[in-house]
Amino acid sequence: MSKVLITRPRKQSQSFADALRRAGFEPIFFPIIQIRPMKDLSALDEAMAQIVSYEWIIFSSTNAVDVFFDFVVGVQHAAPLQRPRWPKIAAIGSKTEASLRSRGVVVDFIPEEYIGEAILPGLGGIQDKWILLPRAKAAREVVPREITKAGGIVHEIAIYETVTAEPTPTEWDALRAGVDVVTFTSPSTVTNFVKLTKAAEINPFNLTGNPVFACIGPITEKAAKKAGFSPIVVAETYTTDGLIDTLCKKL
Repeated sequence: MSKVLITRPRKQSQSFADALRRAGFEPIFFPIIQIRPMKDLSALDEAMAQIVSYEWIIFSSTNAVDVFFDFVVGVQHAAPLQRPRWPKIAAIGSKTEASLRSRGVVVDFIPEEYIGEAILPGLGGIQDKWILLPRAKAAREVVPREITKAGGIVHEIAIYETVTAEPTPTEWDALRAGVDVVTFTSPSTVTNFVKLTKAAEINPFNLTGNPVFACIGPITEKAAKKAGFSPIVVAETYTTDGLIDTLCKKL
């Protein structure tokens, strides 16, 4: 049974691990990042007070959905969430869409390709329209750049940050014992894996078991290649389920 290392946040790993087991893999937990809401969310509070001014809200991850709605409900901004006062909602990725729907939020657009570059065509005419973009502190600039090019007015608010997590001694032992696959689900998992393994005097490019490095999509693949990882496989569909499907075909 192939051992698959899961590097995503611990709280997001269980469903991935369960799916891996159903597919015949042995999941190995090795969380190296965690999601932390920003301490100061006053900008989001101000945006919610004028939510009717926005044409769209774009959510690019389940993390953004969780932090956004935990805050919104916590400060009693729930009333404006009811249509028709609520802006149109775009979600990048099926997991993001599912997270929104689980909260009773209607999703107006989800691009077929689960990357930020694919979002623009579905927004329609956005000339002089305000677009709210609640996102990670270190998010890529491609989405706001493309919206601005199209004449939209982007309001970016950093609502969470990705910080380094430390695996347990048992989890370090599992990595040292050898794995068959290392999964990367974001560029931050790539950079943190390199940083943490080198600090532990482990060569991330020469691991026991000679693992394949499996990336959830092309953006993460680019980060992995830049770091020096090889061999790399990439999910055909940019989700954890798509990643498992690719592993089933490749291994």
